[in-house]
Amino acid sequence: MSVLVYTENWDGKFKKSSFELVSYASKVAEMMGTSAVAVSIGNVDEAELKQLGNYGAQKVISVNQDSLKTLDSQAYTSVIATVAEKIGAKVIVVANNNSGKSIAPRLSVKLKAALGAGVSKLPVSTSPFTVYKRAFSGGAYADVVLKTDVKVITLAQNSFDIIETAKNATIEKMDVSVDAPKTQVKEVQKQSGKLLLTDAEIVVSGGRGMKSADNWSPIIELADLLGAATACSRPVSDEGWRPHDEHTGQTGKIIAPNLYFAVGISGATQHIAGVSSSKYIVAINNDKSAPIFEVAQYGIVGDAQKVLPQLVAAVKEIKGK
Repeated sequence: MSVLVYTENWDGKFKKSSFELVSYASKVAEMMGTSAVAVSIGNVDEAELKQLGNYGAQKVISVNQDSLKTLDSQAYTSVIATVAEKIGAKVIVVANNNSGKSIAPRLSVKLKAALGAGVSKLPVSTSPFTVYKRAFSGGAYADVVLKTDVKVITLAQNSFDIIETAKNATIEKMDVSVDAPKTQVKEVQKQSGKLLLTDAEIVVSGGRGMKSADNWSPIIELADLLGAATACSRPVSDEGWRPHDEHTGQTGKIIAPNLYFAVGISGATQHIAGVSSSKYIVAINNDKSAPIFEVAQYGIVGDAQKVLPQLVAAVKEIKGK
């Protein structure tokens, strides 16, 4: 009766989100009086796999086969389900990211398991098994009871602190019989020289309050000073002021950085839905009634064109630049 956690890797390396998942799974396992087991799919060396033990995994199952070099949701689902059945896992934890959102529902169907999607805290109870999650784009919260024997949970990004332990994970290699993946990758183009929004700890985002694309340099300068990614609201990307891959919100990228600057963004429901999981939101807007202030921990009422240069200057002074 273990807790199984799927740890995604990127070119053979784990990121912070994987360690967050293992930390979460380890604490769920403690609540259930059992152990956390991590499953890794793909070519990851033993030293990297061992790292998962630092965050609570007692065992790491490595599945590395040529047929699994390319992420194929059906094939990966089959692997995770097979591992879960072999070890008798009652709870399966995956990330609430793009790959997790495609794998988790398939796992739910395959294992006849209830699905708790976008969970943001430890279970409220393990008997009955009750998970806590945001609802209505973060406007409400829900306690969801999962009644099936096996449960699948997707953990919202940046919703659980990483907890380091002194556990020494054992590594077990496993071969799993799966059908040949149906997905074929013809070409790979990797973005370089720019911090990805989904990986960023800090994001500086601008809205229509910036008034034009010509006024964007302070946003970029502040992001550079803070080692942050840049983002924008949908109207900005629709106007062509910024590229569409920077659009955050319900119809764009859903992110959860530690710190999110909303500069000249009013805070429409669709935008809030994409950034409300941020740990801290700093809003700058000249309208004191703007909805963004309802979700922001810190707010500055003022013209973004005047406030932002002062903020940049203050950061430069702190950093001695």
